[in-house]
Amino acid sequence: MATAGIALAGAAVFAAGVISILVAVQRRPYSPELAPVKGSPARGVLWAFTLGMLPLAKESARIHWVAYLRGIVFHIGIFVGAAYLVATPWLAQIPEPLRLWLAALFAVGAILGLAGFGIRLAEPTMRLLSTPDDYFALALTTLFMASAAISAYATDYLPAFWAISGITMAYAPFGKLRHFIYFFYVRIFLGLVFGRRAVLE
Repeated sequence: MATAGIALAGAAVFAAGVISILVAVQRRPYSPELAPVKGSPARGVLWAFTLGMLPLAKESARIHWVAYLRGIVFHIGIFVGAAYLVATPWLAQIPEPLRLWLAALFAVGAILGLAGFGIRLAEPTMRLLSTPDDYFALALTTLFMASAAISAYATDYLPAFWAISGITMAYAPFGKLRHFIYFFYVRIFLGLVFGRRAVLE
């Protein structure tokens, strides 16, 4: 099927792009801290990926609860959608109640994606800072979840989901969506710094 080929080609581009980014990042010079270790770097990394992501640890999230929850649900939808994409060759074997639950989750994610356009256009600062890449990435992920919702509800639309997924994967390493790679680096380095300085005690 042609759309399955698009998905596989997109996955190949995605894998090559991610590997290229990881190689480039690992080649960048790293200057370790010279101050003596006062705490546990491992504990700091654990905090960065758990409690450090909660609103209590992020002032912007405490102030903007609605935006925080929107972002959490939106990104959960994307990650579940990625897992769903991997499972689609066996879509016929997935129980209907589970498919309908997934369709509802993806539909909510797509609605929250559309809300992202409203947020960027309604706030003057966000409108000023937003680039064409921001809007394109948001549109692509919204289409990804919308097509996932439709295909989970009606399996006849699976080819459309594969086509959109292939385009999304091929774009991810070269546009804003590649921030999912840097996210892990940022959280690890943040945790290492906070942990070794014992500021979490």
